[in-house]
Amino acid sequence: MVRRHAKAAFMAGAHVFPGGAVDPGDHAVASDDLLLAFRVAAIRELFEEAGILLARHADGLFVSFAEPQTLARFAGYRHDVHAGTLAFADLLAREELQLAIDVVVPCAHWVTPPVDVRRFDTRFFVAPLPASQEPAHDTRETTDSVWMTPAAAIAASDEGSISLPIPTWVTLRELQGCASVTDAMAWARTRQTPRREPRIFDQDGMRMAVVPGDPTFPAPIEPVLGETRFVLKEGRWLAIR
Repeated sequence: MVRRHAKAAFMAGAHVFPGGAVDPGDHAVASDDLLLAFRVAAIRELFEEAGILLARHADGLFVSFAEPQTLARFAGYRHDVHAGTLAFADLLAREELQLAIDVVVPCAHWVTPPVDVRRFDTRFFVAPLPASQEPAHDTRETTDSVWMTPAAAIAASDEGSISLPIPTWVTLRELQGCASVTDAMAWARTRQTPRREPRIFDQDGMRMAVVPGDPTFPAPIEPVLGETRFVLKEGRWLAIR
């Protein structure tokens, strides 16, 4: 997970999964296939924000950053792609790489409720970490990064050491039942990803949110696993049990 910059306009200071918006270059790589463009954007943003590149050489092997000169070269690419001075497609062509679209598996679909100033229509994905690659936050949009089990992340949110947006919390809770990366990939490949949009309301002077599965939120879609009701306290969403 990466920690968003404290001065970010949206979810400032929150711990989230690496990600960002689909841009025109992603559509070009995906030949205007919308669902494919989401996967391309996920791979590009993972590279920009965490330094992980889900791409293979012609022999089918994932690109390796084990050699210092290779790591340095791709660190330069990462900076340039993030700065907009190098197109992601040009990086792939220069290194003769193919995106590993097949390992990027959708696991959730969340939409920001209309009460927020900024709204997002977001897909979540899971993928295995390639060997010989280590994640590192970008220090621009994010200020920290950490590997955590889902249970540890939820516990850290409970004790107040990190802040989790509702979709991130729910995804972590659903991933908590997976004992390994293999389990997580199998879980993602078999699940449906209906559009989920939290409902926001005020109750007893507090801002509340409910998600599908809550008794007050009947919906003809798969209910979330775990907590379904949240309260906003001091700028952080906390689960109600």
